[in-house]
Formats: sequence, C-alpha cells, structure tokens
Amino acid sequence: MTRVWTVPMLIVLCGSAVAAGLFRQGSPGTAAALLLGFVLLAGVNSPLIFPRSIGLLEARRRSAADGRPIVFWRPGCAYCQRLRIRLGRDAHRLHWVDIWRDPAGAAAVRAVNEGDETVPTVFVAGRPYVNPDPQWVREQLAPPV
Repeated sequence: MTRVWTVPMLIVLCGSAVAAGLFRQGSPGTAAALLLGFVLLAGVNSPLIFPRSIGLLEARRRSAADGRPIVFWRPGCAYCQRLRIRLGRDAHRLHWVDIWRDPAGAAAVRAVNEGDETVPTVFVAGRPYVNPDPQWVREQLAPPV
C-alpha cells in the first residue's frame, strides 16, 4: 500500500518545499497557486483517480461473467492516466488490476510482454493489448449489435 502513495507524497513534499520558499520571499499568492498545482498533480498520480483495483483472480471471474475487459495498470504511469482520463465515466465499467498490489497481476503482464511490466495492458476476451487506444477500449465496452 505504501508503494502506491510514494510518488504522490514526493510530489506534495516537493511542492510544499518550493511553496515555502516562495512564501518566505514574499509571494504568498504564487506559493498558494503553486502548491495547489502540486496537490492536483499528486492527485492525478495517486490511486484516487482510478477505480478500485481488484485482484487478478477476481478480475478474471468478473470478466468471464460480464465480458468486460481487464486493465492492468500501476500508479504513476502516464499512459495509464491517459487511458483512465480519456475513458471518463466508462473507466468504471472495466476491471482494474494494480500490478504493484497484485503479484499475480504483475506476473500475467510479464508473461505477455516478454518479461516487462508494460502497462496499461488490456485483456479483452483473453487476448492482451498493450497500451491500446482509449477509443478502441471504449468500443470493447459497447454491447454487440
């Protein structure tokens, strides 16, 4: 659990240090705006922006039942953030597995990426797709016509 909050906490600490320096120099408005920017950046890099992660076994069970894709991700990944943000509300219709929290999920990603933990890796009907286009992922959620 601590590992997923490392990057956001470092961002907030760095922002606090820079804001404190600006405040001491007599720029409280700039310091407050900068600190707000750092807090927002930390929020985007935190697990808070992603739907609740589940384990690989549970994701596979749910995906088999409802046919929805499984997304393997990790906090701090810009490509994962891009996918999550571009999916918007549809992101909650996917099954998200945080590879830093679930060793089985990390092993599944390594198995299809030549030993690398390349994310986002999306499994649709058991087939892996590495860093797919968000629009394509959204189309996979559409009911068959």
